Amino acid sequence: MITALDHLVLRASFVDGAVGAYETLLGRRAQDGHFRLGNVGLVIEDEATTAHLSGMVFATDSLDKAAQRLERRGVPSTREADRLVLARAATHQVPMALIQRKDGAAPSPLVGADEAASIPALDHVVIRTPNPERAVAFYGGRLGLDLRLDRSNPKWNARLLFFRCGDLVVEIAHDLSKGTSDEPDQLWGLSWRTPDITRCHARLNKASVELSAPRDGRRPGTQVFTVHSHTANVPTLVIGGLGRW
Repeated sequence: MITALDHLVLRASFVDGAVGAYETLLGRRAQDGHFRLGNVGLVIEDEATTAHLSGMVFATDSLDKAAQRLERRGVPSTREADRLVLARAATHQVPMALIQRKDGAAPSPLVGADEAASIPALDHVVIRTPNPERAVAFYGGRLGLDLRLDRSNPKWNARLLFFRCGDLVVEIAHDLSKGTSDEPDQLWGLSWRTPDITRCHARLNKASVELSAPRDGRRPGTQVFTVHSHTANVPTLVIGGLGRW
């Protein structure tokens, strides 16, 4: 049913320079607030309130078949123009829609970076949940995403669920110390891939982006750094030396 994550929606103020900030971060030129990377799109919508991730749009081969399957699985949806919008009660308040994927668009052109120092793809999108079993039932059972890893680690104070979706991962994170509840989930953060983490870090540092130093990632053989500016309020990580869980 779902073949990929087509794009994410970020609402942020154009006056505050959100598009330019992401051009600097990704090393790519936007067109009308739209970025296209190798495995996902990012759409920035102009909104003057607090910047935040505001939606996930998945790709499917057939909206009609997807609507039928979602209905059988207890996920109400509404057809709105070219997309199928999922009921927020069913998605635990994470805004989601499906579109019928057309031919893939070319990646946004590079600006101020070569390919090795740019960000060409998304590694994972993070959703925080107060109820991990509910998340397993929804993302795995109802949306049909492939659960690749379910790991709890008291050192991280987290239980992490990794669902494969096309060429990226939907990560569901739960704070172990908070217990479980029926509160809403939250579309929260992004982890981007780079081919050369040293060159990417140097490029962003030169552009006055606030960064942590590179450090070893949780996946063996990876390095990561945290981005503290130019993210329009979205918790952001950049990862290189990629392996898979």
